[in-house]
Amino acid sequence: MSLDWIYYAISWILLAWHSAWEAIGIPDATVLGTNWAWILAIVFLVVTVRVILFPVFVKQIKSQRAMQALQPQVKALQEKHKGDRETLQKEMMELYRKEKANPLMGCLPMFLQIPVFLGLFHVLRRLNPDPAKNNKDIYGWTVDQFNSASDATLFTAPIASKFGSTAAELAQLGANGTVVKIMAGVLVLVMMGTTYLTSRQMILKTGWAEDPQQRMIQRLMLYGIPLSLLISGAIFPIGVIIYWVTNNLFTLGQQQWVLRKFPPPVTATSKPATTAAARNGAQPAKNRGLFGRSKPAEAPPAPAAPKVAGPKPGAKPTNPKKSRPAKRQG
Repeated sequence: MSLDWIYYAISWILLAWHSAWEAIGIPDATVLGTNWAWILAIVFLVVTVRVILFPVFVKQIKSQRAMQALQPQVKALQEKHKGDRETLQKEMMELYRKEKANPLMGCLPMFLQIPVFLGLFHVLRRLNPDPAKNNKDIYGWTVDQFNSASDATLFTAPIASKFGSTAAELAQLGANGTVVKIMAGVLVLVMMGTTYLTSRQMILKTGWAEDPQQRMIQRLMLYGIPLSLLISGAIFPIGVIIYWVTNNLFTLGQQQWVLRKFPPPVTATSKPATTAAARNGAQPAKNRGLFGRSKPAEAPPAPAAPKVAGPKPGAKPTNPKKSRPAKRQG
């Protein structure tokens, strides 16, 4: 199956934003070793994709809420079918089908962005300022646009270069190997950190799932994917890493907004989460911030002063002196 339609779509969005930034006065020339028109074009490629995928993100949140609401029934099935994993899986799949909940819906937005990521990876990998390079004008590019993007840099590191670029590739791009490794290394670490934080943010707010399959997916998202980026990040062009980091920052802000506006429901299983989560090797959601720091508990309100009943309408005023006991005479 040809992926040319993806390459054309990504190129069209990228070139449209680059032309827009040039039109409003951002120069195509280098400022502080950076071609900002191309960097902003990549950043707003993320914005465009995320706006298009926003309805899918809303469905993801709704699916996660449905899965959380099913936790009491999932726990009951686990107790009922202890030791019979095959029957448990069948019962759980039937429950999800009946309630129209999809355990994999939480990963759907990420899966839908994979074609965009691959398309940008392919487009940027082609960049090369060599005048003898062929096919510069495919995917809707002009030769001038291709040459301009090939020369684009982030603090003097070409956006088409990567941490694992060979000496020949660096020579073609006219890049300094040390600068490229430093910039790519820093960006890979930022990419890993922001990927971890996006998963941690959601788990801290919704808690660890009771379902072993869901919990496995949560652990994969939290630890597996960031660690895999330490190796795979070496083959990503710097422009692709910029896309990934921007996408993570967008996700952090979007999730924070959604979780504040639509907080997760409090279920029966979320109250005694300490014992259930400890038995399953998971940790319950805690009142912590994004970086795991405990938030100070709110001070309880001060007790209100007791109200003193006033005299009834029409009652005679009482004399407090008469109510006192008489002093004894010596």
